[in-house]
Amino acid sequence: MGQKGTLHMIGHAHLDPVWLWQWQEGFQEAKATFRSALDRMQEYEDFQFISSSAAFYEWVEQSDPEMFAEIRERVAEGRWCLVGGWWIEPDCNIPAGESFVRQGLYGQRYFQSRFGRRATVGFNPDSFGHSAMLPQILQKSGLDSYIFMRPMPNEKGLPGRLFWWQAADGSKVLTYRIPYEYLTWGQDVEHHLRRCAAELKAPLNDLMCFYGVGNHGGGPTKENIESIHHWQQDDSLPELIMTHPEAYFEHVRQQNLDLPVVHDDLQHHASGCYSVHSGIKMWNRQAEQALVTAEKFSLLANWALDQPYGEGFEQAWKNVLFNQFHDILAGTSLESAYDDAQWMHGEAMSIAGRNLNYGVQAISWAIDIPEEAEMKPLVVFNPHSWTVQAPVEMEVGRLQEGAALFTDDDVEIPFQRTQSHATAGGRSRICFVAELPPLGYRVFKLRLDQKAAPFEHVDAGPTWMENARYRLDIHPETGFLTQLLDKQLDYQVFAGPAARPVVIADNSDTWSHNVLQFNDEVGQFQGAVVKLVEQGPVRAILRVRSEYGASSLVQDFIMYQHKDQIDVRVTVDWREQFKLLKLKFPVNQVFRRATYEIPYGTLERPVNGHEQPGGAWLDVSGIAEGRKDRVGLALLNDGKYSFDVLNQEMSITVLRSPIYAHHDPMVPAEDGHYTFIDQGIQRFTYAILPHHGSWEESGVVQGAAELNQKPISLWETYHRGTLPQKDTYLQVNTDQVVVSALKQAEDGEDMILRCYETNKAAVDAVITLPHWQRTVAASFGPAEIKTFRVPKDPDKPVVETTMLED
Repeated sequence: MGQKGTLHMIGHAHLDPVWLWQWQEGFQEAKATFRSALDRMQEYEDFQFISSSAAFYEWVEQSDPEMFAEIRERVAEGRWCLVGGWWIEPDCNIPAGESFVRQGLYGQRYFQSRFGRRATVGFNPDSFGHSAMLPQILQKSGLDSYIFMRPMPNEKGLPGRLFWWQAADGSKVLTYRIPYEYLTWGQDVEHHLRRCAAELKAPLNDLMCFYGVGNHGGGPTKENIESIHHWQQDDSLPELIMTHPEAYFEHVRQQNLDLPVVHDDLQHHASGCYSVHSGIKMWNRQAEQALVTAEKFSLLANWALDQPYGEGFEQAWKNVLFNQFHDILAGTSLESAYDDAQWMHGEAMSIAGRNLNYGVQAISWAIDIPEEAEMKPLVVFNPHSWTVQAPVEMEVGRLQEGAALFTDDDVEIPFQRTQSHATAGGRSRICFVAELPPLGYRVFKLRLDQKAAPFEHVDAGPTWMENARYRLDIHPETGFLTQLLDKQLDYQVFAGPAARPVVIADNSDTWSHNVLQFNDEVGQFQGAVVKLVEQGPVRAILRVRSEYGASSLVQDFIMYQHKDQIDVRVTVDWREQFKLLKLKFPVNQVFRRATYEIPYGTLERPVNGHEQPGGAWLDVSGIAEGRKDRVGLALLNDGKYSFDVLNQEMSITVLRSPIYAHHDPMVPAEDGHYTFIDQGIQRFTYAILPHHGSWEESGVVQGAAELNQKPISLWETYHRGTLPQKDTYLQVNTDQVVVSALKQAEDGEDMILRCYETNKAAVDAVITLPHWQRTVAASFGPAEIKTFRVPKDPDKPVVETTMLED
C-alpha cells in the first residue's frame, strides 16, 4: 500500500431513463447496461456493480426474464448491490412528502419480493438539491445511509465528504458527497483516481470513488477494470479495493469517527429547475393530490360499506413516481418527453378519479335522503382531518330565479349564481361556502321552490372590495393591489404595490446553471383593465387583465364574505422567450422570518433574494411596521414550486421560458429555430392569507391543504339508506398533527394511517375513528412523521409501523 488511505472503487452506470431521449430509449439502455455489467462479472472475479431504481429492474423482469434471473444470482452472490431503495432517482425538492414515502414503499417492497433483501443506502447522485426532511423519510424507509453529489463544493460548503445529515425530528443518516463525478469519461481511470486520492484527509482515510460510463447508461468497461488492476500495483496511490457502498458505510461505522452533523437542506444546484415547465409541475401536484384523496375515500367506503378497495393504485403511483425522475420533474428533458409524461400522469389521474368516484358514490348512495318535492340533494365530502369552511362550485340544471340552499339540519345558507362552464341554455352554476365535518360529508338541499333570504352582499365597487375583515383596492390603471387593509388591526398588509407581475430577463440555460437569483427586471404587465365581474352574498370578484408584449395575464381576485383569505385565479397566455415572470408582494413588517413548506415539513431561509424551492405555501411573519402586533402573510398555491424573499418582498415565480433541454456551454444560434418552454395558456390559483400571530397558530398549513385538496361534490337523489346526512370518519384533537395519508395496507385489508407534526413542537395527539371505536393516542416529537397500522380485525391492537408497513 502506498500513501495512507483506501479508495473504495464503486462500479456504477448512471442511467437517466429520460433526458435528451425518451423513456423507450432509456428502457433499451437499461437492458444494455445490465447485460454489460453481468458480462463483466463473468470476466473479472473481483468486479462488483451497483444499481438503483426498482423501475429499471421491473423493465428487465418483464422484457428479459433470463437476464433478470442472472441478476438475482449476482445479488444473492453479493457482487451486485442494490442501492437507492426507491422507484427512481427523483427530484429531491419538488415531490410531496407522501411521494417520497411511496418511492421507498414501492421500491423497497419490490426489492424484497424479487431479491429477498432491501437496500440500506439511499442514492441520488444527480438530483439537483436535497430537502431537509429527507433523513427522516430515508431512515423510516430502511435506508440508514445516503449518497449524493449535487450541490457540489462550489455550491454548498460542507464540513467534509462524510457527515451525519440530520432532519428536524433528530433522525440522522450517514451521508457521503461523491468527489468530482459519479462516472468516468475515459478508459484509463488514473486521472480520476488521483484527484479522488487528494481528497483523503485524516481521520477519514476511506473514500468512495465511482467509475463507469454514465448518463446514457453503459457502466464499467473492460478498460476501466483493467486500469484499476494496473493502478492497484502503484505505490503512489492509496489502496484500491473493488467494493460497494454498503460495505463502505459498514467499514467507516466500525471506526467510530467523530463526524460532523449537518442540519440543513442541501442546496443549491440549478435553481431554474424549481419553476421551468409549469405543465409537469402542475400535473405532478394534481396527480399526487388526486391519488391521496382517492385512497382516503376508497378505504372509508371499503371499511364502512364493504365497497371493494380501488384497483390500480400501485400502477398509478408508479407512473407519478417515474415522472418525478430528476430530469423529468425538473423540466430539463426534451420536449417529446413531456408528451409521454402527460399521458402517464393522465393514466394515474384517471385511476384516481375512477376510484374516488366509486368510493364517494358508494357512501352517498347509502345516505338516507327522504323524498321532498322540488329539492335537489347535494353531498359534499371533506378530504381533510379537520372541520373546513370551503368554497364549493357546482353546475346545475333547471335552476330558476327562485331557489334557496339549506344544510342537512335545515339552516339556510347563502349561495350565488356564477358563470356556467357551459355556454348553453338550461345550465347554471352555483357557489357557496360549505362548513364540513372532519374527513366526512354533509348533505345540502337546494330547494327550487323557495325564495332565498336576503343575505348581505360583499361590499364592492369598480376597483375595490370589502368584508368584515379586509378592504382591498386595485389601481385602475396598473392593476396592482394598492392596499389590503386589515380592519381589525387598522394595519396595511402591504408596504407597496402588490400582486405586481414583473418580467425578468433570463438568458440562462434550462437548468439556470450558476444562477442563484433572478432580478434583472425588464418590465411589468401594463394597460390594465379592472372590472367587477361578480358580486353576491358569498363573494365578489375583481378581474384584472393586463399585457406585456404579446403576452396577457388575467387575475381574478376573489373576496369571500366570511373567509379571511383572498383567492386569486390566474390565467397566463405567455409568448415571451428567455424571460421569467414573477408576482411580487412587499410586506409591511419588521423582524421578519421566511418559512417555506418542504416535503413533510418546513424550513426557514434567509431573505436574501435567492431562488428557493418550496411547496404549497410560503410565509413571512414578523412585527407590523410601526406597531407591536405580530402579523404575517402566507402565499398559498396549487401548482408552483419556486419562490424568493428579498428583504420585505415575497415573490412567486410563475414560469420561465428557456429553450427545451438547452445545456451550457452550448450557445444557441442567433438565427436558429428552437422550441421554448411554457408558451401559451396556463392556469393556476394562489391565495393571499394575512394573519395575526405566527403561521403556526394561523391555519396556514390547513389553508394550503384545502386549496390543493378541494371538497368533492355530488348531486344525489332521494333514497333510503343507513347513513346520516352528516358524518365524520376520522378526527384529530390538535391542529398540530395532520393526517396526510389513509390507505389500505399493501399486504391486506388493514388501514394505514400516516400523519405528521407541523409546528416543530412536541405534542400529544389523539386520532379518533368513531365508526370503528378506534383511538390512536401518540406523542409526536417536533416535526415527526408517524405511520400507524389499524387492523380491520377489531380484536387486534393499533400499532405504529414503518413507512414500509412492516
